[in-house]
Amino acid sequence: MSRFQVRKVAVLGAGVMGAQIAAHLVNVKVPVVLFDLPAKEGPKNGIVTKAVEGLKKLKPSPLGVADDAALIQQANYEEHMALLGECDLVIEAIAERMDWKLDLYKKIAPHVAPHAIVASNTSGLSITKLSEALPEAIKPRFCGIHFFNPPRYMYLVELIATPTTQPQILDDLETFVTSGLGKGVVRAKDTPNFIANRVGIAGMLATMREVEKFGLTYDVVDDLTGKKLGRASSGTFRTADVVGLDTMAHVIKTLQDNLSAETDPFYDSFGTPEVLKTLLEMGHLGQKTKAGFYRKVGRDVLRFELASKDYVPGGQKADDVYGRMLKKPAAERLKLLRESEGPQGQFLWAILRNSFHYAAVHLASIADTARDVDFAMRWGFGMKQGPFELWQEAGWLQVAQWIQEDIAAGKALSKAPLPDWVFKGPVAEAGGVHTPEGSWNPTSGRFEPRRMLPVYQRQHFPETVLGSGGAKFQTAGTTVHEDKTIRVWTLDGDVLIASLKTKMHTISPEVCEGLQLAIETAEKSYQGLVIWSGDEPFSAGADLESTLPAFLAVGVSAIEDAEGFMQQTMLRLRYAGVPVISAIRGLALGGGCELGLYSARRVAAMESYIGLVEVGVGLVPGAGGLAYIARRAAEAQAQSTHKDLLPFLTEGFTAAAMAKVGTSAIESRKIGYLLDSDIIVPNKDELLYVAIQEAKAMFNAGWRAPLKRLFPVAGRSGKATIQGQLVNMRDGGFISQHDFRIASLIANVVTGGDVDAGTLVSEEYLMTLERQAFCELVQHPKTQERILGMLSTGKPVRN
Repeated sequence: MSRFQVRKVAVLGAGVMGAQIAAHLVNVKVPVVLFDLPAKEGPKNGIVTKAVEGLKKLKPSPLGVADDAALIQQANYEEHMALLGECDLVIEAIAERMDWKLDLYKKIAPHVAPHAIVASNTSGLSITKLSEALPEAIKPRFCGIHFFNPPRYMYLVELIATPTTQPQILDDLETFVTSGLGKGVVRAKDTPNFIANRVGIAGMLATMREVEKFGLTYDVVDDLTGKKLGRASSGTFRTADVVGLDTMAHVIKTLQDNLSAETDPFYDSFGTPEVLKTLLEMGHLGQKTKAGFYRKVGRDVLRFELASKDYVPGGQKADDVYGRMLKKPAAERLKLLRESEGPQGQFLWAILRNSFHYAAVHLASIADTARDVDFAMRWGFGMKQGPFELWQEAGWLQVAQWIQEDIAAGKALSKAPLPDWVFKGPVAEAGGVHTPEGSWNPTSGRFEPRRMLPVYQRQHFPETVLGSGGAKFQTAGTTVHEDKTIRVWTLDGDVLIASLKTKMHTISPEVCEGLQLAIETAEKSYQGLVIWSGDEPFSAGADLESTLPAFLAVGVSAIEDAEGFMQQTMLRLRYAGVPVISAIRGLALGGGCELGLYSARRVAAMESYIGLVEVGVGLVPGAGGLAYIARRAAEAQAQSTHKDLLPFLTEGFTAAAMAKVGTSAIESRKIGYLLDSDIIVPNKDELLYVAIQEAKAMFNAGWRAPLKRLFPVAGRSGKATIQGQLVNMRDGGFISQHDFRIASLIANVVTGGDVDAGTLVSEEYLMTLERQAFCELVQHPKTQERILGMLSTGKPVRN
């Protein structure tokens, strides 16, 4: 792997994107200096200070923990230019004005370190034109780097070279962005709006035209173009509101200003839609002004109506028949839509045809391969499939023929024919642009494999495009044991992997049996065990649904047996003869959280959301979560000179009683569900690699499980203190009587029950208290209401 070291980054411009890029650099432990103009009044860093303070209030949060905003070093161009010399990477993220950017480059050039990479986070301006303002010495180290908003959450980063960019510079930057920042990199050609925004914004404009043509309302369109179509759940117009209508208008203007009918045969469809002009004139910019295509009034969501220039009741849904059509296999789905007589079906076929047509016509000019377009649309616009993937899955030549027929009939947005490579040669013979050999590059006329930089060796199962035949984690490696709930397997013969197969990777008695078998097998023949699944979530917790029939047939004893077996499994993990690593990504809730807590180590993706949430269904953590909280409190007190155990217990008790979930791996560590010794991995696709390496390192270092030992608890006096606070909350109307009962039972377990303060207890003793509390609650009518409510609606019931 490249040894290009990024010890510090400078971000120029403390606007929306610059500040959030700086926040994400802090998330992944990269020191960062955030620059802006000196303030005209007050402290010179006033502009940056305001931006950094604003980061703490943004939702979704750009920071893993809001307090980490303090780690962003603040600077201005008047006083702190010398700091640029300490930075290995300089990211310019000021407003999209060519003249402002060029002026800034002239100012910073004398201060940039001689080895540093300089990159512009423009969303569409020419990178080559920007480079012309730089000294010859910096030009080889200059390129474009396009983050998508919000930078913490959006996986896509586009890298754009100029004719003078050194290839090694782009390789170094791709390595850092992939592994260091946790992003998916696509290299784009230096054309207006690059790949994702070029195809995506053209698609949104085309959608708006088709909406007018077919007379559909925005809420119906969003219902059709959201999850049902395999796209972001916000659909078309709600997405525009979130992005900001002013931002969208700016990107449209970039297309209008930098393209023409000669350079883009779809240019006539790039006119700013009348509805967008109207909303902008009214100052309705979307979510940021609380009004755009939609406006929320109380609990009601209203939609904009262009004819009246006012908001009317929204919430209208698409016809059910189209929802059923969109669940059909791709070939049948597209045929049904094309032959549909209703406006909603015709609209859906039109926007899909337009996306296929546009992507094919422009592939050669905007991207190296079709894979780059599909990844860009998946990672930047939240699509389940890119346009070429869907086209290929539906039948390449048949769909191509339909598109050509629509072009000939004047139904398409442009008269431009599909390129010859669509119908003739290798693509037609292969039945599409993606093959195991690689993806189609129309410039070279070959199927080209993915760029294999050394950093990608850290991704055992990288994302692939349909038709590429990439390895699938469900069948890869050597299977040691497999049943309907779990697969136990190995990639390298050294470390065993356990992958849950249940829905949401819930933990049933059968899963516990599989995990115990995996531990036993690993102890005999392997260096360690990694619990990992190639898809999210890590685990949504215990499988309540599977235990309900036994509860109804046998009574509470069935629940007690199941909980006891789960607790035994957790202790088996903790005291296994080999290191057990939980590789966490996405949700790790309830029993999923406990699975992590009882592992020897946790390797977590940055976007991991960990918590004990059983209170939401009227229960207490029952698979060792509360025993863990009590033990960790005792261990923390033992490292302190403080004699009172209760302060060390407070945060763990509060987290469990309030069902608090970490909104990132960093916050999960702050709550106590990850330890300082655990590893946070920026890129989700590197999780398995890091977990396997960690298991081997621990084994080779002579790792042994901890010895079982007793530890002190806070006892009845600690419980009484907590209970007093709970009484105040109940009597003040902050919690219900049932919440009070649940929290009291949690307090009873974590303080060790009716014993003196300082009494030494075992994990097994506390787990018995857990089981008793769990079984008491599961029989309570109000808990049963909460469980049935969650199973039927997926939402918590407050009672």
